[in-house]
Amino acid sequence: MIRALYTAASGMTAQELNLDNIANNLANSSTAGFRSRRLQFEDLIYQNLIMPGAAATQQTTVVAGLQVGLGTRSAASEVIQTQGDFSQTGNPLDLTIQGQGFFQVLLPDGETAYTRAGSFHTDQNGNLVDQDGDPVQPGISIPTGATSITVGSDGTVSVTVAGQSQAQQVGTLQLALFNNPGGLNSTGSNLFLQTTASGAPVVGTPGGSEGLGTIVQGMLEQSNVSVVTEFVNMIVAQRSYEANSRVVNAADQMLQTINNLGR
Repeated sequence: MIRALYTAASGMTAQELNLDNIANNLANSSTAGFRSRRLQFEDLIYQNLIMPGAAATQQTTVVAGLQVGLGTRSAASEVIQTQGDFSQTGNPLDLTIQGQGFFQVLLPDGETAYTRAGSFHTDQNGNLVDQDGDPVQPGISIPTGATSITVGSDGTVSVTVAGQSQAQQVGTLQLALFNNPGGLNSTGSNLFLQTTASGAPVVGTPGGSEGLGTIVQGMLEQSNVSVVTEFVNMIVAQRSYEANSRVVNAADQMLQTINNLGR
């Protein structure tokens, strides 16, 4: 009976973490470039009362055995890599990756971070930076007096300067692609860091042979969170939590019955 209490408690703990994940997805439903996560579960070890394949007699073996599971736990949070919806902003420094890949930015500690959020700005020196002031890699500088900025689908950045009729190229954006983007480390601020699970990045020109996506100017990729799906998942998590709590209540009542047998 005690086994049922702890088994049900493990299910309740797992659903609490599931609800935390759903809450984070919903909270970031308006975060540009956000990738939703889905919690994955796995069963715990089993108590072998009768081992499958054990000898029943000298000539026969146990076909199925008798194993009692001891609950569940959260194993991983899978990153959903589907493309988010595009929203048109008209801002020439709002960029979207149509397809696979990540923008690269240089952190203050010298490490390269990766992001799908393409809301860029220029700092006091004209350098192209993200919302936290981290420069885009490779570095691109917009000259003073630029009247228009054009970013091609292949990442080519061109500007038109006042007094000149011909556009001049000031740099080229490059994207990074990972064999396992789900293995990237989420650090907040729309940034990911490389890990051994993600593998080393393949850096190349947008739309190149590496399978990288293309750049769309004047648009932002929104979160890929489906609010309807998250609400359904929330209901399922709540019902699963309630079911496990009923198991705890049932086990408690059975223990109470046993305790009252001698009275």
